[in-house]
Amino acid sequence: MKKWLRISAFCAAGAAVCYLGLSGYVWYHDKGRIQENDVQLSAVSENNKVLSFFREKGCDYCHTPSAALPFYASFPIAKQLMEYDTRLGYQSFNLDPVRKALIDDKPVSQSDLNKIEWVMQHKTMPPTRYVALHWAGKIDETEQATILNWIKTQRESHYASGDMAADKRNEPVQPIPKSLPVDDQKVALGFRLYHDTRLSGDSTLSCASCHALNAGGVDGRQTSLGVNGAVGPINAPTVFNATFNSEQFWDGRAADLQKQAGGPPLNPIEMASKSWDDIVAKLEADPAITQAFVSVYPDGFSGESITDAIAEYEKTLITPDAPFDKWLRGDENALTTQQKHGYALFKENKCATCHGGVILGGRSFEPLGLKKAYDFGEITDADIGRMNVTSEVRDRLRQKVPGLRNVALTAPYFHRGDVPTLDEAVKLMLRHQVGTSLPQGDVDDIVAFLDSLTGVYTPYQP
Repeated sequence: MKKWLRISAFCAAGAAVCYLGLSGYVWYHDKGRIQENDVQLSAVSENNKVLSFFREKGCDYCHTPSAALPFYASFPIAKQLMEYDTRLGYQSFNLDPVRKALIDDKPVSQSDLNKIEWVMQHKTMPPTRYVALHWAGKIDETEQATILNWIKTQRESHYASGDMAADKRNEPVQPIPKSLPVDDQKVALGFRLYHDTRLSGDSTLSCASCHALNAGGVDGRQTSLGVNGAVGPINAPTVFNATFNSEQFWDGRAADLQKQAGGPPLNPIEMASKSWDDIVAKLEADPAITQAFVSVYPDGFSGESITDAIAEYEKTLITPDAPFDKWLRGDENALTTQQKHGYALFKENKCATCHGGVILGGRSFEPLGLKKAYDFGEITDADIGRMNVTSEVRDRLRQKVPGLRNVALTAPYFHRGDVPTLDEAVKLMLRHQVGTSLPQGDVDDIVAFLDSLTGVYTPYQP
C-alpha cells in the first residue's frame, strides 16, 4: 500500500520520508508502515510551499551556492551581473540551512527566520533589478502574508516560551528562563573549580579572573591578561548566559560549554598549564576536594570530568528577569517609552535579524563590515574568525554574533575590545552592518533599550 501526494519541485531522500522528482510525488513510509498523521502531512505540505516559494521567487539563485543558473548565465554582461548578485547574496545570507531544515521537517534557526521576516516586511527581496528581468519574481501581498504566517508558526511551535504574553509570542526574541535543570552535586564542584587558581600553570589565575561574576561576567579589558602578564589576542566574552550560545568562543571552535572550559587552562597565553596531568596532580594533593570530587565522579579527576563539572556550574550563570523579560511576559510598564521606541528602532534597522532569540545573539556568525568595509588596519588571526575553524572563504572575518544580554555591563565592545561605549558600538553597527545612520536621539533610544537587557544574577550558594 502506498500513499502518494503531489508536490512542487525538489529532491531529497531520508529514512522517514522519500521525496521524488520535479513536479513528482512523495511517498511516505516508516519502515514499511504508512503515516496517516494529518498534522505531519500538513506540516510537510507547508514546508513544500515555502521551498517552492524560494525557488520561484529567485531566492535560491542568489542565496544557494548549489542552485542551477539559467542558460543565459554564460552570456556576456548577464554573466557578470549574475556573478555579482550570487557573490553578494551568498555573503549576506546562506539559504541552504533553511532549505535543509524544511526538507528534514526541523525548526529553522531563529536568525534565519528573523532575516527572512525583515526582507518580507520591508519588501527588499527580490531586488528591483532581479524583478525587472524576472517578472514572476515579484512578491504579492498574499505571498508575503503566507511567508510571514509561516515564520509566526515556526516561532509559536519551536521558540516562544509558555510564559510569554500572547501578543509577544511572535517577537524575534524570547525571555531568559528563570532556571535550567542542573545536577546540583556537579554544580557544587564546578563552583569550586571555576574559582580555583590551581587550574593555571603558576596557580595565580582562575576562570573567574577573566570572567568576574560581579562585573558582567567579563574583565573589562580590551583583551585579557594571562599568566605572567601575557596579552591575549581577543576580547573575553561574558560567561553569563553562555549556555544559550550555539557554539563557544568568538570563532565557534568549541561546540559546547564543556569544550570551551577545556581551552583556557592549557592555552599558553591564558592559564598556561602544561597538561591536565599537572592540574590533576595539584588537585589530588588536596584531600577535601578529592573526596568531594570522587563522590560525584568515581573515576576521579581528569580533563573530561573537571570540565564537565565547570560546564554544569556555568549553566547556572543565567540572568533572567531583566525589564525587557518582564515586558515580554506582559508587564507593559516594565519598559519606558524611550526603551519601547528603542526596541522598535532595533527591529526596524535590522538589528534583530542577527541579535535575536533568548540572548539576542549567540546563534550565528556574521562578517564585520557587511554593507561598508570595516577599517581593521592590519588584519590579525583573531580577525579572520570563523574561517580559522571552517576553512571556508565565505567565513573570513566572520565572528559569532555576541549576545546582548547585560551588554551595558560588558564594555569594551567587539571582538577586538576597541569600542569603549554602547553609543559608538550602535553607530558602527548601523554604518557597517546596515549601511545607514540615525539621528542621535534615535541612537540614544536604542542604547536605552539595550540598558533594559540587564538581568538579575542569583549567585550560587555552596
